[in-house]
Order: sequence, then C-alpha cells, then structure tokens
Amino acid sequence: MASTHISFEVFPPKKDSDFSTVYEVVKDLAVTVPDYISVTYGAGGSQSKKTVEIASYIQNKLNVEAVAHMTCVGSTKESIAKLCSELKNEGVKNILALRGDRPKDMSDEQYDRREFLYATDLISMLKEEGGFHIMAACYPEKHFEAFSKEADLKHMKEKQDLGVEHFITQLFFDNDFFYDFRERAAKKGITAPIHAGIMPITSAKQIGTSISLSGSSVPKMLSDIIARYGESPEDMYKAGIDYAIRQIKDLQENDVYGVHIYTMNKQAIAKEIESAIS
Repeated sequence: MASTHISFEVFPPKKDSDFSTVYEVVKDLAVTVPDYISVTYGAGGSQSKKTVEIASYIQNKLNVEAVAHMTCVGSTKESIAKLCSELKNEGVKNILALRGDRPKDMSDEQYDRREFLYATDLISMLKEEGGFHIMAACYPEKHFEAFSKEADLKHMKEKQDLGVEHFITQLFFDNDFFYDFRERAAKKGITAPIHAGIMPITSAKQIGTSISLSGSSVPKMLSDIIARYGESPEDMYKAGIDYAIRQIKDLQENDVYGVHIYTMNKQAIAKEIESAIS
C-alpha cells in the first residue's frame, strides 16, 4: 500500500479580532508535517488579503507547502493579476483555482456580465501568468449544476488539459462514490492525482450545513450514527471522528493518492484523525 499524502484546509476568520487564532491552528497542524495546507478565499475575493497573509505564514514561517484558494466569480482580470503578483511576492506557488459561489450581494446583471464564467477561464489566465502549480476541484457525486456525470468529467478533463496538476474532491461520506468516480475519471484520460476531501462530522447540526453547501449524500451508516448520538454532543463528537477515521482507512486500503481534511479550523480533531491514520 502506497503512502498516502495528507493535507488540511483552513479558512480565514470573518472577524479581524479572531485572526490570531488561525495562526495557532496552522502552527498546530504543521507539527504533523502535512504535504500541504490550503487556505480558503471569501466569496468574491472578500478575504483575499487574509488568504495571502496566512498562506505566506504557512509557506515561509512554518516551511509547509501552502495552497492559496482563488475564486473568480466576482473577480476582474485586473484583480486576479494583482493577487497573482502578491502571491508571487510571498513565494506562494500553489493555487486551487475555483469559480466559487455567487456572492449574495451580486446582482443578476453583474453575474451575467462577470469576466470569468468558469474555473477553466481562471485556470487559463493562471497559466498565462506562469510560475504557479495549479490545482482544481472535482466532484465524486457530480457538481450540482452539471447536466450529467459525463458532462462533469468532461469539464474535469478540460481543466487537466489546461494545466491542472492535482485535483481535490468535494467532500463525500460514501467511499463507493469516490471509487466509481475515480474509475470513470481514469477511463476519461484523467491522470492527475486526486486528493479525497474528507470532512469529520462531529455534531448533528453540522451535517445539515455540509449537505446544503456540498450536495453530498449521507449513507445509512452515517445517518444511523446521527440518529443514535445526535442528542449527545460528546458521543456524537467521538462517533463522528471514528467515522472519518474508518472512511480514510478504507480509502488508504484502496490506494487513494491523497486525503485532504476539511478541518473547519478545529486542529484537535484534525490531529486526532491524522494520528490514527498515520
């Protein structure tokens, strides 16, 4: 069984007063020597400056590979070029290129006239900028806007053809979706490594939020856990971590290239899982 690449996702806090806490999170995560830590990006680029600052800290102070998320739905080519320049100045060479969700305050007219229609438009511009290793998202259960699974795979192949070197999946809770997706992707000619995105569910409330954001389905085993332990926070916490560990171990046994843990800035949970799967 090949060694699995382990990585984490963190996000900049919305309030400046909470900003110092994210540095504690990444310092704690860096102790586990992950392959990389990715930093999310606010809708429409609202937190782009914070993303650059945190990614720079990870890269230059902690000596861990940083991946800066970059969304383009609310961006202009000028703002993306400026952001690329800032990342280069900080020595951050890895970008996760995403279209991103439409900002709530974006009018229909603004949305229809946006400069970047798809993630592929951003990927093309990043290749022109040069000097970056580009990653992109993929969807084991299909992107909710995609016409079909086949159409979704076609978009994934387009991303690879444009220069994407690695993919990170949307979170999923049923590994069978991932195995089927991986097989279909290989048949489509997708050779770039795929990192499986895993989110530990440690509270009953969290599952509703996760599903509404990702569209991921919940297998019976997980829904039974929520039904059994949902009213007991302590038991749900333990059961949720155990479920994530078992899910990752199964992926490892089936030669997953990498596991990307969506930490929700809860480093204790992420470190407990990392320790169990190492």
